[in-house]
Amino acid sequence: MDKEKIWEKFLEQINQRVSVVTFNTWFKELKLLTINDKDIVIIVPYLAHKNHIINNYMEMVEEIFLELLGVVHNIIFCLESEYKERLEQERINSPNMNNLINESQEVIEKFVQERKTNLNDKYTFENFVVGDSNRFAFSSCLAVAQNPGKLYNPLFMYGKSGLGKTHLMHAIGNYINATSDLKVLYITTDEFMNEFISITKDSGNKEENLNYIDLFKSKYRDVDVLMIDDIQFLGSATVTQQEFTNTFNSLYYNDKQIIICSDRSVDDLKMFADRLKTRFNWGLKAIIAVPEFELKVKIIKNKINNYDQTLEISDEIIDFIASNCGSDVRNIEGAITRLFAYAAIWGIKQLTLENTLEALDEYTNNMLYVDKSINKIMSVVANYFNLTVDDLKGKKRSKQVANARMIAMYLCRTLTDETYPRIALEFGGRDHSTIIHGYEKIYEDIKNNGELEKIINELKLKMSE
Repeated sequence: MDKEKIWEKFLEQINQRVSVVTFNTWFKELKLLTINDKDIVIIVPYLAHKNHIINNYMEMVEEIFLELLGVVHNIIFCLESEYKERLEQERINSPNMNNLINESQEVIEKFVQERKTNLNDKYTFENFVVGDSNRFAFSSCLAVAQNPGKLYNPLFMYGKSGLGKTHLMHAIGNYINATSDLKVLYITTDEFMNEFISITKDSGNKEENLNYIDLFKSKYRDVDVLMIDDIQFLGSATVTQQEFTNTFNSLYYNDKQIIICSDRSVDDLKMFADRLKTRFNWGLKAIIAVPEFELKVKIIKNKINNYDQTLEISDEIIDFIASNCGSDVRNIEGAITRLFAYAAIWGIKQLTLENTLEALDEYTNNMLYVDKSINKIMSVVANYFNLTVDDLKGKKRSKQVANARMIAMYLCRTLTDETYPRIALEFGGRDHSTIIHGYEKIYEDIKNNGELEKIINELKLKMSE
């Protein structure tokens, strides 16, 4: 039998002798490196694998290989880094072994490439569309990819859903994978939480529980770059927050790169422990703002280029999509997919605005075809209360002005995709915490104040006049 066949039969035998959970946890990610007359070398992804298998399953492993090969071998479990060191020493001691050593290095490199990273290779820096609203975040991510663990650590990216944060995270990982042999892992907070909860459940076997915890720690701490998405979902999980803090500390103090994404700023992570928010502030914070009109047009044109070019789409239609399909890039992508599907079904070669309206009805029928900018909202609110926009931006603190100002802040937050810092800038350069307070005050008051709710609804109607 060749090496691959031997390994396949070995895994079959293991699968028959242990539980599914045990197989998936301890054996599924192993890779056979080499078999010779004396040794069988198996690469393990984490130190926890090596220790656990040697301590608990070594006799079974030796028995299976003896059955398959009929000869006793020395079974060696090692990390890729350990074997690389061994190969280098052998190269120095025995130059004639170069061919065998090169072959082993090729196997290790393949193992590194196949290591689970959870990255999507379609997301790169090259196909990310850059504009004023995301240029700082893009440049920061590229700098981190080129110098992981050395420049901005941690990198904390935040912004509303669908603006490209996940794309940039994958782009960082793919760049590092292509230019180095560093271990990269992308994970969502939901996956991190579920995995931690599952391994900390009491199975009745204290030793086994400890082994699973060790494996969990190895998975997230024995990497060079850890990227965790949607960190805001960690807010209500106190115990998991503590474990993530420990993971953060282990990586940070070993100069490993940490990249975190959130749909809100660090200050807006209300349910997070202060010690964790403090750590998020250690590095660089990069906001991805809502794309401006020009950037949305660029994104739409970029997406269209990936489709059949026989369909003619005018600049008028592109402008319509940019104006009426929101700021979520995923929603824009969905609208473009729908448009091309509609044209293909009806055999349309040149879209008209009428065709487009019909095709994209579900993407636009809930949109207000009005200017919902901060300035528009401030103007409508000021007129409603017989004030000026300067009153809302200024420092007057009379009850009438303060109340109107908070209502305007509330509407800016609910009717636009702008962030608290961006809204604060428009309100005379105030601190963003003032906008948060204004929004939360009106949000709570509406629940028990029918008159205030009526005013809010009247103002929303005036937006469409």
